[in-house]
Amino acid sequence: MDDMDWNEELVADVLADQYGITVETVETVPMGTDTINRRVLTAKGRRLFVKEYASTADLDAAKSAWDMSEFCRAADLPVPRVWPDRDGNLVALAEGSAWAVVDEAPGRVATSAMSVARAEHIGMVLGRMHRVLAAYPLPRRVQPSRWRSGSVQDAVAKCSRVLSSARRQGHGDLTQLRGQLDQRRKDLWTHVDRLRAGLPEDLVEQALHADFTRPNMLVLTDVVTGVIDFRGAKAFPAWELGRSAFDPRTIATSDQWPACATAMVSAYRSENPSLPLSDVMACARIALLYMLCSFYGATTAEHDLPHEAEADLKRHWQERQISIRRLLDNLDDLEDALKTSAARPGDCR
Repeated sequence: MDDMDWNEELVADVLADQYGITVETVETVPMGTDTINRRVLTAKGRRLFVKEYASTADLDAAKSAWDMSEFCRAADLPVPRVWPDRDGNLVALAEGSAWAVVDEAPGRVATSAMSVARAEHIGMVLGRMHRVLAAYPLPRRVQPSRWRSGSVQDAVAKCSRVLSSARRQGHGDLTQLRGQLDQRRKDLWTHVDRLRAGLPEDLVEQALHADFTRPNMLVLTDVVTGVIDFRGAKAFPAWELGRSAFDPRTIATSDQWPACATAMVSAYRSENPSLPLSDVMACARIALLYMLCSFYGATTAEHDLPHEAEADLKRHWQERQISIRRLLDNLDDLEDALKTSAARPGDCR
């Protein structure tokens, strides 16, 4: 039996034994870091997405994330159904692995910049999700916030460690990366303290998806049809709003990025008016701080990704460099535009 036949038989056995599902076809999806992902067509014509977790995965965190996903689906958010196994578990244990089975949502992950219409719909979905999750118990997982309180000196030191890793890995363009990291050092010393000084003292924290970004949204044209891959963590709504509104692909490749950001924030506020205006206003500088303090994608070999995923991560790093410059150059005007677009009657000025 070759690897493909064994793979299909394994998935078929697990779905039959644990879920009572008869499999017609199995297709491996070459993405993911903590899971092996597969698309499955059942004998009844249903399309499913099956995740097999790595042995190192945190299964308690996975169960919590799937529970949050179902909580949001019950509130009529566009979240695909998670199938419980025969014992009612959202994560099944079988054949030495942990498994999750989800309906395959319509749509696809967008690979291009947002349109203003899509940004507006994303803002509506995210605002409603945050309003719903404000009533969800705080997860044990806490999203790191080095962008808010981490040492600038530590972040600067990380630049040197990243360059050393790149040399060991045989990075394809060390000259370019060295220049980018030199610029990052200057930006960290010059801007981080100033940006932090403009943040509200007490940002709201609550349960969040915690990875509500372009790769975890399925869209049809300008409509969000599926929100997937919940991380499930305690975090700041302003941080998650900033990550979505200031998507690096949109900033780096579209002149409409300021209009997209303001449209998303305005739609978000319409759906989640209880988040203080000061938190909403902070989302742009939080997004900028987050990018400045993150080195994800500068090197890729340590992630052991399939070629397509590795190429996408490298592109993400380059787009973040462009995004940092554009946000720094336009932050004052951008925050004025956000204040105008997000303000509602009764807000304190």
